[in-house]
Amino acid sequence: MFAATAMAMFAMIASVSYQHHGFFTPLFHISALLSSPQAMMESIKQAMTGHNFWFSAGPGLLGLMIHMVTGAAYGMIFLLIARGLRRNMVIPAGMVYGLGVFVVSSFVALPVAAKVTGAGSVITNMAKMVGWSTFAVEHLVFGAALGLLTFAFAGVRTAEPQAQPRSPVTV
Repeated sequence: MFAATAMAMFAMIASVSYQHHGFFTPLFHISALLSSPQAMMESIKQAMTGHNFWFSAGPGLLGLMIHMVTGAAYGMIFLLIARGLRRNMVIPAGMVYGLGVFVVSSFVALPVAAKVTGAGSVITNMAKMVGWSTFAVEHLVFGAALGLLTFAFAGVRTAEPQAQPRSPVTV
């Protein structure tokens, strides 16, 4: 979820800065998977009039939930893969994995999800609507964050502490 947060922050900064779509538009775009794309369109409309931080709680929180759950699922898959890697390889592997998630999401997962939920082209064409390069960089950020987190916590165990050796007792 931390890597998904890094990705979301990049997407939101890109949206409000060089895309001029409004800060929360990426969350509203994601929420269109299960609800109307109306909040996304309103956010873009508001940004065009200078209101870059227009927010609607329902669609915003729905988009955040969908994004975090999806990010957590992809993150767990990466952790299973990373278990077999040397520690110094997890950051580049995370970046490659992020780009792999970009490809799978763009060409398989989003079109299938759109068909299942009836969300249509707003979800099917998400990468195109966001911009292919921006969408790719978002996923690269996700993968880099996964790799960095894995690197930082590799070898850290939170299971039961090891028993301390007892000192010999003299009588």
